[in-house]
Amino acid sequence: MQLKRWLVAGAVVIMAAAVAGAAPATASHPVDPAQQSLRTLGLRHNLYLGTAVDLAALNDSADPQYRATVAKEFSSVTAENAMKWAELEPTRGTYNWGPADELVAFAKRNNQKLRGHVLVWHNQLPAWLTDGVNDGSISTDELRDLLRKHITTVVKRYQGKIWQWDVVNEAVSDPWDNPPTLHYKGFWAQHLGPGYIADAFRWARAADPKALLFYNDYNIEAFGSGDPANDKTQFVYDMVRQLRRDGVPVDGVGSQGHLGTQYGNYSTLQVAAALKKFAGLGVATAFTEVDVRSQLTEGVQAGDSNEINPRLQASAANYSALLQACLADRHCLSYTVWGFTDKHSWVPGWFSDPPEGMATIMDENYQPKRAYFELKADLIYSGPPYVLPRIPQRPRR
Repeated sequence: MQLKRWLVAGAVVIMAAAVAGAAPATASHPVDPAQQSLRTLGLRHNLYLGTAVDLAALNDSADPQYRATVAKEFSSVTAENAMKWAELEPTRGTYNWGPADELVAFAKRNNQKLRGHVLVWHNQLPAWLTDGVNDGSISTDELRDLLRKHITTVVKRYQGKIWQWDVVNEAVSDPWDNPPTLHYKGFWAQHLGPGYIADAFRWARAADPKALLFYNDYNIEAFGSGDPANDKTQFVYDMVRQLRRDGVPVDGVGSQGHLGTQYGNYSTLQVAAALKKFAGLGVATAFTEVDVRSQLTEGVQAGDSNEINPRLQASAANYSALLQACLADRHCLSYTVWGFTDKHSWVPGWFSDPPEGMATIMDENYQPKRAYFELKADLIYSGPPYVLPRIPQRPRR
């Protein structure tokens, strides 16, 4: 679907040849920060701006702009799918390392950090594993050993190359699930019990003593009621606190940041308060999968600016709220968008009833949206040298 008419007139992605972005400043030609890349602006704060990478798009010779944009705009990359178990080991005992290895090499060439995603998740598991458990040919003891072997094999292969690993992903239910009381959910909890979480972190630490190990989940951007029975953020907070008390090597908590403009959204203050509270546990934080989707009504699809513009503005506000909160907390190490162009977004394929989209910071033609410029503004105006102490004005005599 092409939604071109809602673009800001004249907005252009500046595709500079240099990976880091802008040309050197001189006294007569100072650098305009608005022309710098997200990665350059983020590194002023030692904050890594990242994106999930679609390996097929990265290798599409007919679309070189995708690869160029990943290299120019981002200081961190995450494999969108290439490091998930079903992709790495589609046949038992036979690994397909090619795509993941390619992203590792790409990141090294472009001086980018690498987030590993994901070691343990209940989705995108290989069929041989889930079928074996369902038909009884894989016992509980064997399943636990297979999980240990998978974590150890993958982490050791990329030892010293991965900055942050999403060790366990989405282990906690939602209040709208059945039963509504929050609980540990999914394939691994069902077959191994919640103890698999601590096991996974310990196995990952044994395989790589230096990688940062994260628990990653969605809908944990801000606290709600504070009741762990129905407040997912509180449940995750209590879980991480207990894991740390038990000596489990949890180094960070990743908040995915999948938001939607149709919901009541968080303020920067709410998000910053959550980050601060997690930091109090002694862990790092990161936004790991940020996107902000909108419902594609008939008016939106017809190009009605009365429906499109409010969605673009709300999307930008959501992106900005998360980034401002991250900038406000020194423990927030990275801010990763889950794809940067609507040309390669998971949202339309997943949210179809009603249809949703417009979730990224650039359109299908790599033209930046309002959200892209708001992220830049947040990075520019969050401190020196572009924000300095006020100059007092003296009364004229």
